[in-house]
Amino acid sequence: AAQVLLTTPAATKFYRSSGATARQTQTLRVAAGAALEWLPQETIVFDGAQMHSLTRVELCGDAGFIGWEILCLGRPAAGETFVRGTCRLDFEAWRDGIPLYLERGRYEGGSELLHAPWGLHGRPVTGNLVCVTKQPGLAEAVRAAVAEPAAGVLFGVSHLEDVLICRYLGASTQQARHLFSRVWSM
Repeated sequence: AAQVLLTTPAATKFYRSSGATARQTQTLRVAAGAALEWLPQETIVFDGAQMHSLTRVELCGDAGFIGWEILCLGRPAAGETFVRGTCRLDFEAWRDGIPLYLERGRYEGGSELLHAPWGLHGRPVTGNLVCVTKQPGLAEAVRAAVAEPAAGVLFGVSHLEDVLICRYLGASTQQARHLFSRVWSM
């Protein structure tokens, strides 16, 4: 019956690399009857970084989970864009060894994906909030609460079986965290 909120003391930063890939793997295990809130600071990928980050959430029985990951490609406040490098950001949620949600993000510095309307459309910040819950009507309540995000922000909500997924695409990590915090408080 443990209930835990975990965060990070600061943003995770991946700096420019001379060729080697920086790797980060986080495995979060939640026992039956427990609940985990995983609310880390953003991940900042500097121009020229070579990185792969994996967050894997393993739920047992009726364990609950809500968490987010916010990614900033480059340092927009400093005028730095992500023109070189590779960013792989993977997120997995499993229950009793069965996948509930698998997210695979692949971003190549300077690629068309970063600027095309079918991709990130020039927005440097993307994020996902994942909530494993059976709460009926939650997706509709979230959509109503975030009906009009700021101009230039794309925010979507999906509910697939027991997994609520919110996606953010915009220009500000603070704005992403603010919107996700509104969902988390619900």
